[in-house]
Amino acid sequence: MNEIPSSHHDLLSTSTAVLATVGSDGRPQLSAVWFLAEDGVLKVSLNTTRQKLKNLRSNPAVNLFILDQANNQRYLEVRGDAELTDDSDYQFAAKIGAKYGGADLRQWDAPGSSRVVVTIRPVRVNAVDMSGG
Repeated sequence: MNEIPSSHHDLLSTSTAVLATVGSDGRPQLSAVWFLAEDGVLKVSLNTTRQKLKNLRSNPAVNLFILDQANNQRYLEVRGDAELTDDSDYQFAAKIGAKYGGADLRQWDAPGSSRVVVTIRPVRVNAVDMSGG
């Protein structure tokens, strides 16, 4: 199952998700991230100096976890493979920033760094609701 069911589409507009990557030591690294859902995939903007990007370059296995902030018994877990594309012109970063009130992601980037779009192609989707709703 690799499509997000309509029962959980509302979670795609939530504010943050948790991105899990695999470090060089084989242990998971988790980070809260901003994201967008576009054309059946999930996308994240990462700075080129971050450890999670180094992890993805070595191992594209990724997990994006979105907890329903109004019902902590409901969540969406998307396991997949990450595809990395250059975003040095900050076009995608601007789209992410627009979702979050017009934030300019450049303000968090060190001089000389840039951005990459991480496209998560779902391999397995777990849409869970343990609240019976």
